[in-house]
Amino acid sequence: MQAGVTTMLVLAFMGIFLLIMGTITSYAFEQAKYGRALYAREQALGIAEAGLEYYRWFLAHNPNDLTNGTGVAGPYAYTVDDPEGGTLGSASISVTGNSQCGVIQSIDITSEGTSDSNTAFKRTLYGRYMRQSVAAYSYLLNSNVHAGSDRAITGLYFSNGGIRMDGTNNSDVSSALTTWNCTSSYGCSPAVNPAPGVIGSGSGSALWHNSAASIDFAGIATSLANLKTYAQNNGGLYFASSTGAVNSRGYHFVFQSNDTVDVYRITATTPVQGAPNGSPYVTEYNIIATQSLLGNYTIPSACSLIFVEDRIWVEGVVSGKVTIVAASPTDTGTTPYVILPGNITYATNDGTAGFTAISESDVLIPLNSPDVMEIHGIFVAHNGRYGRNHYTTANGSDDVPESYNSYVIQSQLTTVGTIVSSGRTGTKWTNSGVTTSGYQTRIDAYDQLQATNPPPFTPSASVDHSYVLWREQ
Repeated sequence: MQAGVTTMLVLAFMGIFLLIMGTITSYAFEQAKYGRALYAREQALGIAEAGLEYYRWFLAHNPNDLTNGTGVAGPYAYTVDDPEGGTLGSASISVTGNSQCGVIQSIDITSEGTSDSNTAFKRTLYGRYMRQSVAAYSYLLNSNVHAGSDRAITGLYFSNGGIRMDGTNNSDVSSALTTWNCTSSYGCSPAVNPAPGVIGSGSGSALWHNSAASIDFAGIATSLANLKTYAQNNGGLYFASSTGAVNSRGYHFVFQSNDTVDVYRITATTPVQGAPNGSPYVTEYNIIATQSLLGNYTIPSACSLIFVEDRIWVEGVVSGKVTIVAASPTDTGTTPYVILPGNITYATNDGTAGFTAISESDVLIPLNSPDVMEIHGIFVAHNGRYGRNHYTTANGSDDVPESYNSYVIQSQLTTVGTIVSSGRTGTKWTNSGVTTSGYQTRIDAYDQLQATNPPPFTPSASVDHSYVLWREQ
């Protein structure tokens, strides 16, 4: 009987042992299977990336070819070889061009990778291929500049000149200079010579960089002659130089939230004395006195480009992606530039709306701008400067008209987007720390949603193409 009990115990323990061993073996097999699946998934991701890199290489040798050299629509298969022999898998590549006025602005590439080790696991990557836009910056400058203590700057801040940074910054502040002469005009009193490329009392000095690679303003410039041709012949809107005296003419564009714009012809302006960058004073004609409505124009969705060979005043609510240009590739007797008399906002703030204003020369905020002003967009002073002139009520012949005295000092200017200026910028003027003209508080933030999907023909910050977006789908 005792032998029978022993036999029963042996059988029981053996059953338990086999159960445990079976469980461990099953777990080991499952883990091995899981490991192979992980390996296949990671291989698929690498293969998908190889597909993206292949097409980047292809475009470098065949710009704007969206058909992989086949002349027919994709997707296109790309085999990824194993360096040790055989193949690792294949990528299925789909390519879509984003065009305006018949010109490719960016290229979207999707690559689905599949590993030969397990075709059940696929990974898909998406990339947007284009030149980096100036919209990736908050400020992109070509001269020495002073950012005052009231400035709050979000986004990249770059200058080919020296930078006096007394404001706050949450991103890189970079100067192409190693040293420069920082004078009292830039907040250095006494002057500092040599001063490091970036100098100042701002709190973000850990993000300041000297001797950064310079940006070729001439190289990134958009061909104004080409833009005129696109607007005239490829479905955009074109406005020739207006009639009348040079200082009393131009166009006033008031954007509406329904993809249209009201266009007025300027028939008279009010002259005032203003000092570009402080001095000397000159007579400017940036205040509209009288105007007449030309009409309400629908902005073409396939060519959202407006080209004007005259001065333009721009404001309103922008829907969709729109670019407006004030330039004259041929001599029309006037120097076109952009004037911002009022707020510019977007109908939606999800990235589907965007605005770029390109000026052959200056982009200026006039004397009669709003006390609290908000502008959204990418503002490009091609060969001029962005700013608001200095105005005064205390210098006799240089005084502004008495009815405009209240406009000399304004409260707050908020800029959401990008300022590109060849010349020195300035929207506030002080004397011994006291504001004498301009906006007392200024808030600047770049628009991340425009950086990778800017309005058509927004200038580039680089001559090289790259992936500005990269994500797994």
